[in-house]
Amino acid sequence: MRLRTDKDPINVTCSFQSKATPASFSLNGKCRALVLVSRAVGAELVRSGNSYRGSYIGGGSGPARLTGKRNGNTLNLTINWAKKINGDRRAQLSVAKTDPHGLILTTTDRDPKSGKPVITSKIVLQRK
Repeated sequence: MRLRTDKDPINVTCSFQSKATPASFSLNGKCRALVLVSRAVGAELVRSGNSYRGSYIGGGSGPARLTGKRNGNTLNLTINWAKKINGDRRAQLSVAKTDPHGLILTTTDRDPKSGKPVITSKIVLQRK
């Protein structure tokens, strides 16, 4: 996970509870970095036709809005942060189902200096 696009990544450990139905998805948990830093992380999504909408907590800006569509086993979502992060209020979140028991959540943002996309978090989840 990167706290900002211009910072080095740090390793985190996360634990989550999740629920999924054909029309909704929720994920709530906590991620820890180092020994001292802990942050709540969660997402709530509802399907409406071919689109998904909902909210995301975990970026440090307060609740963010999510909107997007599904492509195969991946939800491709736009994050609209509650305040500016890395120079703007937008980023991308993909939620990819890797197998019947696994998900990968990848957040990508643009570096304000270069304009290039940077993976700011990649959380690999495996159901126990």
